[in-house]
Amino acid sequence: MKKILTLLITTLIGFQLCHAADAPKKLLMVTVTTEFRHSASIPVLEKVVAQLGKDSGAFTVDFVQQPPGKPGNPQRGATDADRAANKEAVAKWNAAVTNALLKLSPENLKNYDGVIFASTTGDLPIPDKQGLLDWIKAGHAFIGIHAATDTFHHWPGYLEMIGGEFANHGAQVGIECLNEDPQHPATASLGKTWTITQEEVYQFKNYNPTNVHELLYLDKRPQAPFPAGHYAVSWCKDYGKGKVFYTSLGHREDIIDTDPELKGRINSVEISKAYQAHVLGGIKWALK
Repeated sequence: MKKILTLLITTLIGFQLCHAADAPKKLLMVTVTTEFRHSASIPVLEKVVAQLGKDSGAFTVDFVQQPPGKPGNPQRGATDADRAANKEAVAKWNAAVTNALLKLSPENLKNYDGVIFASTTGDLPIPDKQGLLDWIKAGHAFIGIHAATDTFHHWPGYLEMIGGEFANHGAQVGIECLNEDPQHPATASLGKTWTITQEEVYQFKNYNPTNVHELLYLDKRPQAPFPAGHYAVSWCKDYGKGKVFYTSLGHREDIIDTDPELKGRINSVEISKAYQAHVLGGIKWALK
């Protein structure tokens, strides 16, 4: 009887462990900005990433989104009363941003396996900066998309974690990405080269290719007269026990969304499908 009971308990534990391993991971996707906002592509990123998680069964997504009604600057000729009202509105909006970002507290992050910073910009008032880094180092995932490197320019710890800092970009151009690692889940479907018809291409500072595992790069500067060089596009890295995946691609809606009827489409649907496979592979790799 004792042996039978032990066998039943062992079987139950094994079933529970297998079920836990198969259960979707939980991601927290942050799209808050305090500087420039990619207002057209951010909602598309939110929709597509959530759908990728649903279709793959690999993860679910909760959101930390921009509070509505961000006040503009006072109009020319504004009265003292107008400026005072604007100042009060700005203070209320800033408080709303701070409140939204409480989801990044160490206590709340215990509920998640990873975070995505999707085209975030500026210095976000997160509740515990070091707590976020410690959480990633402890074995969690960080995924950065496009302007995630245009975030926290004055926080060295974040820049070291993500691996590089946005410096500038020129006009949108066509590019041929070279695949440094065709075996990596984020690039396995792209072949040796991946041609993109048009995209906004970032250049970086505080970037050292020896500190990351490069995935995609360009062998010429993405601005005329296109001199030869080495320009990073996407990379990944270990961060303590955690995993970091970053892609600078994701500015244009038609590189993110596969909708063939998307207004103003320049990139083909096939390019969009390749981009989604790139992002999904990177997310799944970061989630181990």
